[in-house]
Amino acid sequence: MSFSTMRPAPLALAVALAFASGPLLAQGSGAGLPGAAATFNISAQPLSQALNDWALQTGAQLIVQPALVSGKRAPAVSGSLTPNQALDRLLSGSGLMATREGNAIVIKAAPPTGDAATLPSVTVTALAERSATTEGTDSLAARAVSINKGDQAIKDIPQSISVLTRKQMDERGIVDLKDAINDTTGTVGISGVGQGMVLSARGFQIDAWQYDGVAIPRNHYTLGNWGTEDMVFYDRLEVLRGASALLQGTGSPGGAVNLVRKRGQSEKTVALTARAGSWDRYGMQLDAGGPLNKEGTLRGRVVLDEARSNSFVDYANDRTRSLYGALDYDISPDTTLGVGISHLDSKGRPFILGVPLYAGGSDVGLPRSTFTGSWWNRSNVEQTTIYADINHRFNEDWKLKVSAMRMTEKNSSKHQRMSGEVAPDGSGPSYDDWITDFDSSKVGLDAYVNGRFEAFGLRNEITVGANYSKYRSRDMYARTFTDGANIFDIDHHRPEPTVESLLAAGGRQSRSGYDVQQKGVYGSWRARLTDPLTAILGARASWYNNTFSDYRLGSQTTESTSGEITPYAGLVYALTPQWSVYGSYTSVFEPQSSRTVAGDVLPPAIGKNYEIGIKGELLDGRLNTSLAIFRYDHKNRAVNDLASGFACDGWYCSTPSGKVRSQGVDAEVSGEVLRNLQVMVGYTYNTTRFLSDPTNQGKVFSTWTPKHLLRAWVSYRFPGEWSRLTVGAGVNAQSHTLDYNRSFNVAGFATASLRVGYQFTPELNLALNVNNVFDRRYLQPGFIGYTGGTYGDPRNFMLTLKYTPKL
Repeated sequence: MSFSTMRPAPLALAVALAFASGPLLAQGSGAGLPGAAATFNISAQPLSQALNDWALQTGAQLIVQPALVSGKRAPAVSGSLTPNQALDRLLSGSGLMATREGNAIVIKAAPPTGDAATLPSVTVTALAERSATTEGTDSLAARAVSINKGDQAIKDIPQSISVLTRKQMDERGIVDLKDAINDTTGTVGISGVGQGMVLSARGFQIDAWQYDGVAIPRNHYTLGNWGTEDMVFYDRLEVLRGASALLQGTGSPGGAVNLVRKRGQSEKTVALTARAGSWDRYGMQLDAGGPLNKEGTLRGRVVLDEARSNSFVDYANDRTRSLYGALDYDISPDTTLGVGISHLDSKGRPFILGVPLYAGGSDVGLPRSTFTGSWWNRSNVEQTTIYADINHRFNEDWKLKVSAMRMTEKNSSKHQRMSGEVAPDGSGPSYDDWITDFDSSKVGLDAYVNGRFEAFGLRNEITVGANYSKYRSRDMYARTFTDGANIFDIDHHRPEPTVESLLAAGGRQSRSGYDVQQKGVYGSWRARLTDPLTAILGARASWYNNTFSDYRLGSQTTESTSGEITPYAGLVYALTPQWSVYGSYTSVFEPQSSRTVAGDVLPPAIGKNYEIGIKGELLDGRLNTSLAIFRYDHKNRAVNDLASGFACDGWYCSTPSGKVRSQGVDAEVSGEVLRNLQVMVGYTYNTTRFLSDPTNQGKVFSTWTPKHLLRAWVSYRFPGEWSRLTVGAGVNAQSHTLDYNRSFNVAGFATASLRVGYQFTPELNLALNVNNVFDRRYLQPGFIGYTGGTYGDPRNFMLTLKYTPKL
């Protein structure tokens, strides 16, 4: 999208020009350095287009009210100039001035001095850094990511990375992390054995989630997967696929996710959104922000979201209230302090585990609205998170960032579910009564220094940092199973249980907790060996301690790792300014709690990830493309030691002899492929196999990872007199997966979605989303067989009205 064709954005009075094809024009010696002279060639033209060209050539983020430049022209600017000199010449005689606010250049009306307006000089420093913010860009392509410490171009990172931008979340109506993951290339989000979800990539769970780059454990419950996350607080979701231990320590071989929160804005904005959809789903949201002082050095943001919904499942419902506030303060031109707090409160009647199936996985054929719970099913999730960070720029080459967060979370429920295979007459399942009460706190800290310098005749960049995380939980659950249920005659009015009644009926209670601490130091070094070739080397040393306490038995189990080293290496070769090829090696380690027959804790499972690929940043940064081939080998996995017999608490001991391999291909295209036409299309081919296992040799490792996975969304804004009309369409498709015991296939599926949006006025937008257009009946992949089957949402509608008043 060119600057000259952009209209006043409905969410703000500002227009951000964040598209660029590379760092500060890099065709001459030293031209890639921030503030250094570069060769400019900008023709005489409307000022709006000239500023767009300047932003594209410098990589700077430029913010300007369209009304300020309307009807004005800029002179031709050419020759070897600094970005500051080029911008001064473009604005000469326009009555406008440029000032720096944070990482952006803001164009404003120049104040009068004497009889004429003068244009003070602005020092453009560090503006070759790309802004990773997606809000306000109206793009499905991200210009940069921050998951790798500091905003970096995606094509300069030798691993597969995808970004779900604010535009895609808004157009798709995504408010939940599970839905966000299922709209992202190469990732799978499934329902857990509790109310929460499991996130995975390349066949492995991702249980440590990052918030603004700070990693904390998020699915470390005693009982299954109960972690949830609301997306209304976040600007974008960044996903790195492949081993991520360098910056995260112990972690998933599949990758890492980074949730990047919304920030205070430099211009006043207010957005009011109302939603209404199928199954009595209603919602309201206020999102407002802007400068809080005359200088604009203090900026604020507030988000209030209320959602009430029933479900296509009978009796199931939910009420979620989400609150968020943030402040960003420029202590000086080079130092910014940011703080924020979010609170989520969700109450409702949950539907857990799904509907039991016939033997062999056949669908019983009940309506998708079938509810297996009771009238007394209820749940409550409360989450409060406090964020703080400080960014300091020592000079144009060196900067420091320190981030911290604390999250407290309570997750409680009382519910009836059904489990077990169904006989032809409907008998076979049991009623399972559960009471759960989980209480956890998480603390995370990350600090790093990043700098660029010349040494040994090379251009170098280093990152040195340290991080720390702590997770503490106190978990209780009680449950009992009662035979005699019939799937064709579900009793929703059984007596409401208590912990005491469950125990009196022969049930079981567990009271336990985790105390997990991890700390580490890391470093990476990027050296430009030749003009097109960059080498990256890195390593991390990690210390990990996990204590599991069983309060009922009065026992403790501890696993720990000290000084575990995980290396990292990569090469990036710039074929052209737009295309690069790369290769990388990354590693990961996962501590294990299993013990050998001698009583020793098993060493960590370790893995090696190899990846080669090609990335493109095309059309002046408006389009990202990537293609990668990967292989990951995981060894030292705990497997049953069959030779030892039942020598470990009445069951098999373990031996570190298991091996698993995940390999495949990732491909993605995101951004503007043609004028007004934007796409996000991602395809993944992935196989996972047990290479060494006493019982699963040669079998599929990840039961919920499909071999073929397609994510696609297309958005088109009509030109000319129809420019108020936007249409969108998407497809999510995947091949079959397996049940929990790998005994039968779970059929693959494809669902289609549509969107029509109309901008009635600059302030008022109305959109209609239709999901699962063809009303496909399918089972969601996951713990099928262990938990029954959960149906995907039938065809449904959501109407969204958005009002952004002029301020």
